[in-house]
Amino acid sequence: MLKTALITGASGGIGLELARIHASKGDNLVLVARSGDKLAEIKSEFESAYHVNVRFLVSDLSIRYAPKKIYDEVSHHNIAIDYLINNAGFGDFGLFLDSDWDKQESMINLNITALTHLTKLFLPGMVERGGGKILNVASLAAFTPGPTMSVYFATKAFVLSFSQALNNELKEKGITVTALCPGSVDTRFHEVALGDPKLVRERKMMSAGEAAEIGYQAMMNGKPVVIPGFKQSVLAFASRFVSREMVVKSARKIQEKKNFREV
Repeated sequence: MLKTALITGASGGIGLELARIHASKGDNLVLVARSGDKLAEIKSEFESAYHVNVRFLVSDLSIRYAPKKIYDEVSHHNIAIDYLINNAGFGDFGLFLDSDWDKQESMINLNITALTHLTKLFLPGMVERGGGKILNVASLAAFTPGPTMSVYFATKAFVLSFSQALNNELKEKGITVTALCPGSVDTRFHEVALGDPKLVRERKMMSAGEAAEIGYQAMMNGKPVVIPGFKQSVLAFASRFVSREMVVKSARKIQEKKNFREV
């Protein structure tokens, strides 16, 4: 039986690669992003290459009622969502005191509120059908506080905590929730966070395709949390055995080095 995946932030990066994986497996797609032109190109490419049905919705998920509009549109066309992939998100670099509140609020709305609302809207249908899978894209940042990216790190900590708790609540209903927690991935994330592409330096990072494949396999296997890369897994694990104060100090040093030298 054909299945359908709804993927947010699907116009590039991990979201696009997850869409490609699902299409290659024969899954139909509902793709959500702000760029209609990019989504139209993806629809044409995937329908031609994989012979699947691709529907796209242009939406800014940081706007309050955007998730409900997406749900209403999907329901209007009687589309059952088997895989909900909450990938859309962005970050911002700088001290919170100096930050622009509108940008911080949009980040919270997108990284937390939209993800939670979409899950709330599509989850009852999964429960009614007796199955479904949810993949929430968090970050390695979820495991520590993040000075100079305080709000972003905090939003990803929410995503991880929410996903783990929800997975526990749903395990007897045939539904799994997976949190994908990648470290640095070769996407436009750093460019957007810093606001200046000239600051992005060459650095060996995991490709978006690699991160997406790891996330996809973890979701299909019902794994609650997955951290792509051995080094990243060690860093996340090690933070449990160090004082909170030391973790924060170390995170500050790492962030400053990374953002001024590497990105």
